[in-house]
Parts: sequence; structure tokens; C-alpha cells
Amino acid sequence: MTPPVADLMDAWLTSRPASARVRGQSQKAPTGSLRFAFYGRMSTVEYQDDLSSRGWQRDSALHLIAGHGVIVASYFDAGCSCSLSWSRRPQAAALLAAVADPGRSFDAVVVGEFERAFSTRQFEDLLPFFDEHGVGLWLPEMGGPVDSGDPVHQAMMLMLGQQSQREILRARFRTTAAMRVQARDQGRHLGGRPPYGYRLVDAGPHPNAAHARWGRRLHRLDPDPETAPTVRWMFAQRLAGWSVAGIARTLNANCTLSPSAYDRARNPHRAGTSWTVRTVAAILENPRYTGRQVWNRQGIDHHEVRPGDKTSRPEGRKPSHHWNDRDQWVISAAVVHPPLVSEQDFIRAQQISALAVPDDANPHRYQLTGLLICGVCGRRLEGQWVHGRAGYRCRHGYTSGRDVRPDRAKILYLREEQVLVEAGRQLAHHVGVDPRTLDGGELGRQLRWRGYTLLCTPVSITLDIGEDTNCESFDVQAPRPGEACERAHDEQGASLGPGQLPLPGLSVIPHQRRKAFNPHQNHPKRE
Repeated sequence: MTPPVADLMDAWLTSRPASARVRGQSQKAPTGSLRFAFYGRMSTVEYQDDLSSRGWQRDSALHLIAGHGVIVASYFDAGCSCSLSWSRRPQAAALLAAVADPGRSFDAVVVGEFERAFSTRQFEDLLPFFDEHGVGLWLPEMGGPVDSGDPVHQAMMLMLGQQSQREILRARFRTTAAMRVQARDQGRHLGGRPPYGYRLVDAGPHPNAAHARWGRRLHRLDPDPETAPTVRWMFAQRLAGWSVAGIARTLNANCTLSPSAYDRARNPHRAGTSWTVRTVAAILENPRYTGRQVWNRQGIDHHEVRPGDKTSRPEGRKPSHHWNDRDQWVISAAVVHPPLVSEQDFIRAQQISALAVPDDANPHRYQLTGLLICGVCGRRLEGQWVHGRAGYRCRHGYTSGRDVRPDRAKILYLREEQVLVEAGRQLAHHVGVDPRTLDGGELGRQLRWRGYTLLCTPVSITLDIGEDTNCESFDVQAPRPGEACERAHDEQGASLGPGQLPLPGLSVIPHQRRKAFNPHQNHPKRE
């Protein structure tokens, strides 16, 4: 039977020519008896070829162990970042379990490249584990097995770990620097969803000759025939004096699809039910509608204790985005796509949207943020600054972007100074301290530390410290403006006016039962 063509070619490549003359005595290549487990990794499956990445790493490992043994097991993680510990990578975790198994089928572990397997200090943590179970670790950078007792090997491992950390920082800097130049000088579209009112169209071949030969093309923004008129209308109404809420209500009344509803493919994470005030405001604040390209409106926090070392990030913490200050934005020097609003009108719209600065130039401070729960709908009250004083309100799910329903509940509003007095009196009565020692800041700290909240209705403020019990309760009436906050217990059960809610009571709950009922988790969040 004739062997396959591929086997014939392999046999021919590895055979010695018959006419070759070799001086001296012929020597047979030594064949080792070690059994190796190969480990490899690639970061992404979208931008890397699995066969190519797996192949070159395995070839590097085979070259390293040539003459010493053969690979009898393979472990390869696809789509795993190097910052993940081995216990969180599926194949690496399986390899660690196999190392700890006395009946394992291999004697040593070999990798194709240090940075494919380890990041920063991971190697220092794993090497004692391999030594404990008598499994060697072979690295191409060391030319063979690593000796944990050799000072030279120890210094080399530290250097490789620092080099991997440096490469991360270097890649971040070069990427952001290049994107800054591309946005500012070339006006390039750097990816992402097109803003509402625009669509992506072809902008010619890629400026990199190699990428152009591969067929890659540039893209730019172009007005969307269906949504661009809506954006123009929004700016026109804003300049005509319409409020942002009024624009949102009109769009909803006209059944105009919101951005997330119009482009569901790019917005599967949004409900897409209606226009909101925040959506309209975001469109009116976006300078890309002037025809200029804008980059770096958002930044990213890596939350790394040691910059470049992803493993130093707190457990469970992921990179998060934040809005940058306007002076950090990068705007193209020229108009690079058709504008939907002139620069003059855009700036006028921003001046209309400007918020007044407090007279004292200090940011507004709320002492009880997140601690007040609406007794009507269960939502948390939001802070609202009115007439120079802090207060809290609950709109029961209503937003300015929706039409008013005749049957909706009246907005609940409480002044912070009233809540502080009544909440301080109730907390002091419960814990047995002088109410005068509980100022605004100390009262908020005590409530958060104890896990207490304040249940608020139009006629009452009640300290909520857990779940209902059979303990005797009493009602506490919220003070009216200008009235003192002293209420006697004999007012319990007093008749209520028409439309008033029953007054909830103050229930004393044992501390050991509060863990089963966390008011911060059980009250629904605001919509």
C-alpha cells in the first residue's frame, strides 16, 4: 500500500541523501525519555488564527525539547487574557490539576514563550507548586528547564516578569498616541457605533499599503436619510427655546424610534422603549454633529495597583469607563464628514444647556443620599437642590420625557433639614444617645454603618432597621415648614385626611436578624 503524499514528503525531508559524504564516524541523534505536557495560550479568538498561534508555540516547544523527550499531552487556552491567573483559565487549571495528580502521564511542562503563559509575578507563584510535585518547567528563554535554586535563573525570571509589564504599558501608550494623531490630523473614524443620525460609508483604501493590499477599507460618517432629519429638528427646537424634556415628549408622542430601537443590532443591551431626557441631552451635547471627528470623550480606569500589572487589580474589579473633561477631548482640525448642525448653532445650544453655578461655587452636598426609601412606590429618593437648600424627591417612576398620567401619584418632596431632625431623634431613641450628637454627617455614617434606611411618605418619616416584628410601634409625623419636630406618642392612630397614607411604625429588630433583610438590596432601584 502506497503511503499518503504528505507522509512521503515528510520521509523525504528527514532522510539522508544517499550520495552525501560524511567525514568521521556517524553519530545517531540522542533520543530522550522525558514526557512533556505542552501549554499555550492566545488572547483573542476574533483577531488571531487558532491554528497559526497554536502551531508556532508548539513548534517552539518542540525545538526546545528536541533530543530530550516528546510531548504526550497538550493544554491550550483560546480567548484568555494573560492577566488571568492559571486557576481561572480552563486549560491551565486542568494542567494544574494534572500536575497535582500522582498518576500523571508527563514528567515536565514546556511552553513556547514566557509571555504566552505568564504575566508579571505569576511565574514566581507557580514555580514552587511545580517543584513541590516534582514537575520540571521548560522555557525557551532559559534554553531548557528552570532551576529555582539558581540565582541567575531567579534574576532572569524577575526580568521577564518586568518586561511583560513594560510591554503592556508600552502598547497602551503607543496605541493611544497613534489614535490621538489619527483623530486630530487625519480625522479618521476610529471604530465604534455611529452617532444617531449618521451611518458608516466607504472612505477609500486603507492608508497602510499592506492593509490596502489585503482589501481593508476606511470608513467615515455620512448622514442617515431616515434619522438625520430628526437630529436637525432637535437642534432647531432647542435653539427655538424648547426644553430637553419637551423635545423628548414630542418624539415619544410622534412615535419616533429612539436610537436603541432604531439600531437594535448595535444596542441589544438597551430596552429601546422610548426617548429619555438623557438620550436627547447626549445628542445635543455631541460635537460630532458639527462635522468634526472627536476622540477621547471617555477614558478608561484600569484600577491597577501597579500600572501595567493586570494581576494587581482588586479581585472582581474590571476596567471601567468615565467621562473626560472637555479639555482632554481630541477634535479633528478640519471638518471630515457632512455636518448636521453648524458650529455656531451647536455652541449656542450648549449655552442654553449650561447649568447655573451655586452662589458659593461649591458642589451640592447631600447627607442622606441613598438612605431614603419612598413608602409609596419603594424607589429611592433622589437629591434635589431647591432655593439654596438640599432636599429629596421621588417621582414614582415618572420622567420628564413622558406625558403626565392623570392617575399618577403626587411627587414626594422632603427638605433635608426636616429629615435630619426627625431621623436623628428616632435613631437616638433607638440606640440611646443624645440627639444633639448626631449632626448630618454623623447621622448618615451611623445609618450606613448599621444598614438602616428611612421610609418616607407624604405624612411620615420612619426609621427602618429591618423586618417587621411584634414589637410595639409608634408613628412619627414629618414636620411642616416652620413647625417643631416634637410629637407625642399619644398621636398614634390619629385620623388621617382624605388621600393620606397610613403611617408606618418604628419597629425594633434584633441585630442578628438584619443580615437576612438588607434594605439596601430589597428596595427596588429607581427607573
